[in-house]
Amino acid sequence: MFKQISIIGCGLIGSSILRSINKKKIYDKVVVFDKSKEVLSFLNKKNLANNTCENINQAVHDADLIIIAAPLSSYKEIILSIKENLKKNCILTDTGSAKKEVNKIIQNLNLKNISWIASHPIAGTEDSGPKAGFAELFDNRWCILSPSENSKKEDVIKLQKFWESIGSKVKIMSFEEHDHILSLTSHLPHAIAYNIVRTSINNENKHRKDIIQYSAGGLRDFTRIASSEPLMWRDIFIDNSENILKVLDDFSTNLEEMKKAIKDKNGEKLIKIFTETKDVRKEIIKAGQDTEKTDFGRKKN
Repeated sequence: MFKQISIIGCGLIGSSILRSINKKKIYDKVVVFDKSKEVLSFLNKKNLANNTCENINQAVHDADLIIIAAPLSSYKEIILSIKENLKKNCILTDTGSAKKEVNKIIQNLNLKNISWIASHPIAGTEDSGPKAGFAELFDNRWCILSPSENSKKEDVIKLQKFWESIGSKVKIMSFEEHDHILSLTSHLPHAIAYNIVRTSINNENKHRKDIIQYSAGGLRDFTRIASSEPLMWRDIFIDNSENILKVLDDFSTNLEEMKKAIKDKNGEKLIKIFTETKDVRKEIIKAGQDTEKTDFGRKKN
């Protein structure tokens, strides 16, 4: 399907793609670029990549599929660097969690004879860097594809087959649909998690050690979300700010409603709120997005 795949950026996601390709032996030539010499040294030392490049243009030369697995804020610099060295009719994709602004960058750069199809594998852990990657990361996880207006149907099918070959299930969405849905399913929970941890634990709190020592499941699991890569989440919150601000407004409205019920000691209202949300967990399990005994993304071989 692809004679050469080039991966730009080899942190958690990039290195997991590489590991999955290696494990399943599905492509012969994979070239990896990362701006960090330490990352490239790690990949070579662990025999994860036979072809690593310190020069980004050499890395994409003759590539049929190029996967940008780098922070969103680096996309413009990356694409400006490689645009004159892209093979005619190659597929350019990414792994980012926000799409609308990235698509604007691609459109403004006016790439010729390139098939831009955005990807978002909805998979990850709170860990980052190439050491955190593992081949099974994408198994039975959704990957959302957002084709551009000029994407060829056959290229979308090729990219879909690629993600399926490393274990993903694929869904097609527009850029706008993607950013709206992810603002609710991923970006809002992260915004809340950061603020829950900031509220519960700070260095000035004289009970800080006790709070950590006796951290119940709820707070403990929010700290997992809040320990995600700061640079990545800064970029997401900036790129998808319009959607995130809207859902945060909705969250604030619901929070005020709960505060009023607590203040008024309105048990009936509180029961109504808690009952409305109770069955969502069952629906998520039924949809195959989790199991009764969750692994919280920690399961690794």
